[in-house]
Amino acid sequence: SGLSWEPRSRAVEQVHLRCTEGSLEWMYPARALRVVLEPNLSSARHTTVCIKPASDFQGASIYVERAGQLHLVVSEAEGARSHHVSCFSAHTPQRVALFLQASPQRDISRRMASFQYELLSNQSAAGPDFKKMALVEAMCRPCDNVELLMAICSSDFVVKGSIRNVSHDSENHMSQVDVSVQKVYRQKNRIFQQDEASGEWRGPIRTLLQCKVKKGGGDFLFTGNEHFGEAWLGCAPRFKDFMFIYRAARERGANPCEF
Repeated sequence: SGLSWEPRSRAVEQVHLRCTEGSLEWMYPARALRVVLEPNLSSARHTTVCIKPASDFQGASIYVERAGQLHLVVSEAEGARSHHVSCFSAHTPQRVALFLQASPQRDISRRMASFQYELLSNQSAAGPDFKKMALVEAMCRPCDNVELLMAICSSDFVVKGSIRNVSHDSENHMSQVDVSVQKVYRQKNRIFQQDEASGEWRGPIRTLLQCKVKKGGGDFLFTGNEHFGEAWLGCAPRFKDFMFIYRAARERGANPCEF
């Protein structure tokens, strides 16, 4: 909180964050805050940083430090757009420094500059566009057998279910698939939850509008990864097709993990 700082001090508060994804809340922003992202990893494969401001982001602007220069990433005016995600390459993967500059305030009213961040590896990033980056897993094409078998081992979520509805958001170039879930094999966070009234398990999965997802009958195995608390579609074969592929691979000893 900016209220806890010495009023006359001109020192910049420093915060070191050790996780590859997380969030920060800066209440009553005052002066400046330097946020250093230093994941505790021996490998330096995280080369892209993405930031998503909270829908009520206000009171500051976010810059990234590069070779002693500050480059604007999120302005206070942009921050209030909840769908806005900014991605940039990390010149030094082991250490990325963000600089939050508080906006001048005339009063002491409550403001909060909060955001989520993710450090991503080159394999899951396809340039600075978040929508492309998040959906490299989907790629708008069917996964081959090897990709299917790997998806159940490495995805953030694996669920069996059917498509209840598909809605399209042309402004943000996204589609949302509402899934009626029969079984949750894995999920990183509680995106798929049980409806208290009906007892049915449900959850939303996002994908790119250009993938032209349509409602289809039957059961599917939905896999994919999470970005900023949202599920993004990866491989999604028909369940019976997946089981045929999996059983054949298991007989050969070629399955990379048990399902």
